[in-house]
Amino acid sequence: MSTSTSASTTGTASGLRNAQLWRWRVVDIVVASVIAVACALIFVLWNVGYQGPSTLLEPLLPGVQALVNGPWLIAGVLGGLIIRKPGAALYTELVAAVISALVGNVWGPLTIVSGLVQGLGAELIFLLFLYGVWKLPVAILAGAAAGVACGINDVILWYAGADTAFTVIYIASSTVSGAVIAGIGAWLIARGLAATGALSRFAAGREVAARV
Repeated sequence: MSTSTSASTTGTASGLRNAQLWRWRVVDIVVASVIAVACALIFVLWNVGYQGPSTLLEPLLPGVQALVNGPWLIAGVLGGLIIRKPGAALYTELVAAVISALVGNVWGPLTIVSGLVQGLGAELIFLLFLYGVWKLPVAILAGAAAGVACGINDVILWYAGADTAFTVIYIASSTVSGAVIAGIGAWLIARGLAATGALSRFAAGREVAARV
């Protein structure tokens, strides 16, 4: 009898955790949207700012200019790390891309396509870990996956017909940029925000507070 009761209690607790994982609270939507808007500002600034570094890198080795892609990948990783809900990475990256497109840039509506695939790249990593592991290595993998998605998408949209060497270097450079700038960068930003107490409504904030 006690074994049956224990199993029932465990099953109920597990069910509640699963329900909480999938259910977005109002605060989740609001904060995810704020993250998206803040990252959209980064996107808008980098839409112009990337040109200098890219111009310097391109002559060194064709394809290595993708090292500048990282700032465009940070929204999804940051949103995923803070909100910790299925779809958070995709939502924040996509909304940031939509805002960037609406503000205006040289890539136009295709910016939204980029946001979609980049967000999916990060989202797939969080899904792979069943939305239960939020340590630095996972953030790095999420950034790298967003970088891979970005690199492949760019090659298809903007560098069709490029040779194999360029394609490999471009995607590899985008992956490294995503891992370092979007992965490590987003993790540091999330930790910094948590340390201020701004994320007290989120597990990301409570974890940091518990260590203090």
